[in-house]
Amino acid sequence: MYVTFLGTGSAMPVPGRAQSGILLETGDRALLVDCGSGVLGRLTGTDVGYEGVGTVLLTHHHLDHVADLLPLLKARWLAGEEHLEVVGPAGTKDLLDDLLEVHDYLLDRIDLSIREVSDDRPFEAGGFAAAARETRHSKPGFAYRFAPVDADVAPGSGPFVFSGDTEAFEGMARFADGARALAHDCSFPDDIDVSNHPTPTQLGSALAGAAVEHLFLTHLYPHTQGKEDEMAESVRAAGFDGEIRFAEDGLRLEL
Repeated sequence: MYVTFLGTGSAMPVPGRAQSGILLETGDRALLVDCGSGVLGRLTGTDVGYEGVGTVLLTHHHLDHVADLLPLLKARWLAGEEHLEVVGPAGTKDLLDDLLEVHDYLLDRIDLSIREVSDDRPFEAGGFAAAARETRHSKPGFAYRFAPVDADVAPGSGPFVFSGDTEAFEGMARFADGARALAHDCSFPDDIDVSNHPTPTQLGSALAGAAVEHLFLTHLYPHTQGKEDEMAESVRAAGFDGEIRFAEDGLRLEL
């Protein structure tokens, strides 16, 4: 499977970072996880393109994770695509219904299907088997763990985990244990007093002892610029002993 970071930024834009979005590929299938502002544009620079994304999975419903949803729907309609599936936590149908009430000219332009998932059973989306874990954030949402549907792995033990927006806590570390790669919210450096997101020391402490090969710090606010080395060292000093990297828009992984 391939993982491409399309957007590694936050609700406060900085040059070079779109808002939240990750593209997963397996065989000829593709899944878009989150669709914040700028993600649609990033998709145009991939081989998949927006024409190849028939399923979007949402971690939660904050604007910097959903802003390009209707632009994606419109782009697919104009490109002659006939369907879009949106999957997410409870409230996803209400979100789409409300958006389409405002932009009613998009109603029935394509076959739109909406599916709400929970964290009590694995599910499939866009060619991937996924398991969900409730996050700790100001809006309800999920982290997800992924494997291709044809991979010979137990449910919930796939190689890639995306935290969505969340504080760092031991339950998330257990959820990610054994993953090859974890993309985790690390929005602010240690000198910022913040809730609903982790600082590097909080993240490193929560992940201490977790068997995660590669940790990618993402959802980066402007406050993190120029502090990358300091933040990585704080994660390491707090107890995480895997590889630590800052996610960048366009970074592509093969897992």
